Amino acid sequence: MARFAKGSRALAISDRSGAAFPYREMVKEWTGAWVHISEFEPKQPQLKPHPIGADPQGLLHARPARVEFAVQDILPNNPFNLPSGLTSKIVVKHPNSGIQVNDQVRLTATAAISTIDPTLISTAATIQTLELSTTLASDITDSATTLTTVDSLGKPTDTTDGFLIIEKINSDTGLFENEVIQYTSRDGLPGKTFSGLTRGTSAPFRGVTPANTTASAHPAGAKIFFSRKVLSLNTTTSPTGAQPATVTNFNGYNLFNGNGSTVFGSHDGGGFQCTAGPLNINTV
Repeated sequence: MARFAKGSRALAISDRSGAAFPYREMVKEWTGAWVHISEFEPKQPQLKPHPIGADPQGLLHARPARVEFAVQDILPNNPFNLPSGLTSKIVVKHPNSGIQVNDQVRLTATAAISTIDPTLISTAATIQTLELSTTLASDITDSATTLTTVDSLGKPTDTTDGFLIIEKINSDTGLFENEVIQYTSRDGLPGKTFSGLTRGTSAPFRGVTPANTTASAHPAGAKIFFSRKVLSLNTTTSPTGAQPATVTNFNGYNLFNGNGSTVFGSHDGGGFQCTAGPLNINTV
């Protein structure tokens, strides 16, 4: 079959302009027209848009999101208030905490609340009574149903039952293996013996009860912390200028504080960067 000539000296007529151009400078346009390279027009992208399929409906290897364990929140400056009279409650400033009535709250990183007149009572609440911290008086086994503390602390709940935690650190891994214990009764005086223990349980927080802890033996001197029960929530309403007309602001809550002491005058305190959170704040 004969070959076509290269046309190195030939001219060609443009299908667009009708002008003559060197043959070797001619190109074929997307329309099929034979034009000079100076006349070439690329195809408008909108003339042939790319097909778009439906949005993906899900991941191929989807896994459910994990639920993060609750942690303590940093409170405003001097977040605690002890009302005047018998200190049956502690008013806590904790905006938008999500904490509910009957939750168990543990206070940490607190400072003592002092009174204005030290002649009446020098300290309205010490760090120990705010954080409800003490130690185990004697060894207990992983099945013991009673325990005794070194210190006598105020009642953390308005009933005889409540929750405490015994801090334990694994000597090999360095990880916390704390045990949460629920008790149903305590002796009247000196108020150091707790009985009716449910071992390896967990305390509710923000309306959810975390996974149970593991019952284990604990030596004398182990650290013990109590939680306080939320009695009620403190709210205010403010206008929105729209619908709904008002919005509810959750400012904090009231914790039971049954230490039996009488405070003269209302007192704020606690210090800077106090925290409030679940009873078991160390889970790993």
